[in-house]
Amino acid sequence: MIATPKEHAVAAAFERELLTVPFDRIAPLYLVTPQKKSSIKFRQIAASIRDIGIVEPMVIARDPHDPEQYTLLDGHLRFAVLKDLKETDARCLVSTDDEAFTYNKRINRLATIQEHKMILRALSLGVPEARLARALDVNIKTIKEKRRLLDGICDEAAELLKDKQVALSGFQILKKMKPMRQIEAAQLMVAMNKFTINYARSLLAATPETMLVSAATPKQIKGISREQLDLMERESANLEREVRLVEDSYGADHLDLVLARGYISKLMTSDRITRYLSLHQPDYVPAFEKITETEAFAS
Repeated sequence: MIATPKEHAVAAAFERELLTVPFDRIAPLYLVTPQKKSSIKFRQIAASIRDIGIVEPMVIARDPHDPEQYTLLDGHLRFAVLKDLKETDARCLVSTDDEAFTYNKRINRLATIQEHKMILRALSLGVPEARLARALDVNIKTIKEKRRLLDGICDEAAELLKDKQVALSGFQILKKMKPMRQIEAAQLMVAMNKFTINYARSLLAATPETMLVSAATPKQIKGISREQLDLMERESANLEREVRLVEDSYGADHLDLVLARGYISKLMTSDRITRYLSLHQPDYVPAFEKITETEAFAS
């Protein structure tokens, strides 16, 4: 009979049960400043907790020297809100790994379209708009705007922007364009990784009249002449062509760069090669060292 290798159990990342922990046993990694408490994000979290309570438990880790004491890894704003509300304890998720980097540096923020779909889902389940507005710390008008976010946006453009942080005003600007131009504008936003309102406005300004929903109405943009708009339209068309050319070759170019970096990194680990370069090609050494220090040309 052939012996099979012993299977290794995978360690659980968290303890199985939520634990109610008094706040005087939890040590935060940083204090929430008054400036942070005045932010929109903090006010939204505070409004949500007041209205519906804690949705996502805080993450803590046991102190290796005292298992009855804990370090707060994730949930500092929630922790501050609860303390401001005079709460004295909370149910927490206990992590078996005290590495806060995992929680604090790898957070995926809720995209605008994802929030729109969550609002639609909540409304379909019968949640009143007023309660949603309180939970998100916004007025009912904003809830109505978020509910109608994709009205007038073509499916292809929505798909391109589904996981991007685009402001409400950005979508309102896209709605002034016809579907084909919406797709082009969304592609440019993604390619340039720019989703600001000003960039959306510049794309609108560079859009030909025939690609606007109200094509018969001339664009009136303060401080920009008709000649400047025509130039922007031509430059925008050229930029779109250049972006597509770069996209076509990006994968192969990136692979070549990664392979070249790997090869140079391997060369620089050899003492004989580095000595030879230092003696005969000294200018190459700092250039090669700089290449090896890059993060593999990460995109």
